[in-house]
Amino acid sequence: MKNPPNNKKQNVNNSKYNFNSKNSNSSKKNNRFSLNSFKNKGVNNLSESDKNKVNHKYLKRTNPINRAGTKLSSKSNDIYQELPNKKNFDDWIWGKHSVFEALTSERAINRIWCTSEIFSSEKFYILLKELKSKGVLIEEVSWNRLSQLTFGASHQGVALQLACSKTIPLDKLIDISKKNSSNPIILALDGITDPHNVGAIIRSAEAFDCKGIIIPQRRSAGLTGTVAKVAAGALEHLPVSRVINLNRALVELKKNGFIVIGLSGDGQIPISKFHEKMPLVVIVGAEDKGISLLTQKKCDYLLSIPLKGKTSSLNASVAAAISLFHLTSK
Repeated sequence: MKNPPNNKKQNVNNSKYNFNSKNSNSSKKNNRFSLNSFKNKGVNNLSESDKNKVNHKYLKRTNPINRAGTKLSSKSNDIYQELPNKKNFDDWIWGKHSVFEALTSERAINRIWCTSEIFSSEKFYILLKELKSKGVLIEEVSWNRLSQLTFGASHQGVALQLACSKTIPLDKLIDISKKNSSNPIILALDGITDPHNVGAIIRSAEAFDCKGIIIPQRRSAGLTGTVAKVAAGALEHLPVSRVINLNRALVELKKNGFIVIGLSGDGQIPISKFHEKMPLVVIVGAEDKGISLLTQKKCDYLLSIPLKGKTSSLNASVAAAISLFHLTSK
């Protein structure tokens, strides 16, 4: 005997909407039972697409856990990953007021980053222009780039890195070098960006009575804390000139009676056979690229260090030390 249509409809409605607390608990138990059954069976019996769905849902629900066993939010996890990569900001200053005070107090500065608004502002424009003419590297960057460099600090559009020693103008370096020696040697660095190499070169230059160092504004490490540490005190006794353009500086040195020597693996004259007795500028290039082609054209001589083994080149600081030894022992 068929059930009346009204009863059938009533049963359907009750099953769809009328959940009481007992049925709800039963449903939760069934869900737990199904999950346990799934765990017992494992995922080996699932298809690849099903496995991916399960993994995606699981990863979406769970938070990363650190070694201590506590959960991290996605934001804190990003910070946790950044910590090993953070810089040492002991020699950094940022913020309008702090940077302005550093600029007006004439502290030694290695590098400045600022937005275009700061560079063109009435408060900073003249100061920044003057520092740029003295060889300080000034870079106009976006607000976001500056936030990346300072790891989200409140920079207000400007930041700087202090130098460990003040630099002097090129003309002053020329005067100092000629004052105490008839045949002074000045070392010029071309494209040496590794601060450890720069520090080691400064140490060797001071040890062999070099009269000064020339560092270009770009494509060279500045006088940072790392450079000073590797130089082991030599930076306090050796004047450094940071020039905007190395090739223009070489032209000026030639006008003042200096011979320009470039160290190159392709040099036709071994350094042991070079016997000129005149004021010298010795150019040391990066180990991988050497002296740039444009700078090589400014050289009066290209000297080589003969190598007898299978090694094709020397570290820049080692090449500088060997060259200074040969040039100062004659």
